[in-house]
Amino acid sequence: MEQMNPRITVSYEDTATIVTFTDERILEEKDVRDVEQSLASLIEQADGIVLVLDFSNVRFMSSAVLGLLIKVSKRVYEREGKLALCAIGPKIYEIFKITRLTKIFDIYKDADTAIRRLAEQE
Repeated sequence: MEQMNPRITVSYEDTATIVTFTDERILEEKDVRDVEQSLASLIEQADGIVLVLDFSNVRFMSSAVLGLLIKVSKRVYEREGKLALCAIGPKIYEIFKITRLTKIFDIYKDADTAIRRLAEQE
């Protein structure tokens, strides 16, 4: 597992790249920018990335993170990739429901389920 910056860790399993957010709180603008830069560099490394974003450590996040996720989604799909989110806590999941992002993102209970489901889409 490699640490891109203090905000995320990256691991590889089968054909998927799993990004785990390490911070409990992603609130500050600088934190969001750091995450965005790290994710952008991962996505740019290769077309067709299968990316799983693991929120298991995240308890609080700003609305800027939602905007970031939409940007990430757009970049992944432009490069013929796949994206899934996983391990989103109930309070944050409620925000996804209210903002209707549950209709945009594939959200699974854990990384293993996300990887399996993305593999089934081929």
